[in-house]
Amino acid sequence: QVQFVESGGGFVQPGGSLRLSCVASGFTFSSYYMSWVRQAPGKGPEWVSAINNVGSSTRYADSVKGRFTISRDNAKNTLYLQMNSLKPEDTALYYCARKTRAAMLSHEYDYWGQGTQVTVSS
Repeated sequence: QVQFVESGGGFVQPGGSLRLSCVASGFTFSSYYMSWVRQAPGKGPEWVSAINNVGSSTRYADSVKGRFTISRDNAKNTLYLQMNSLKPEDTALYYCARKTRAAMLSHEYDYWGQGTQVTVSS
């Protein structure tokens, strides 16, 4: 079955960096567009970034543009999110999610990981 195992979250001071990983299994990873979505306490889900199936096209929310970088290694079935210059408002549970369509502007997902917590605080 489709599964995602996320890792890399943690506690970091403002200005710090973290790299999230999401290892996929149970499907042909290289055929699917993927996204990172986050949810802060008491708030709804917020789309963060998307990448096409071969990694040649990426998009970012304005709130993270210039600070976060999404990438993927299809040989390792792994999605990444490099997060630099972290701010307290980046504190959230971060999920990787599989898009239902090969469309960068789509926000429809059929499978999600379990999430990895990122906490940014001094």
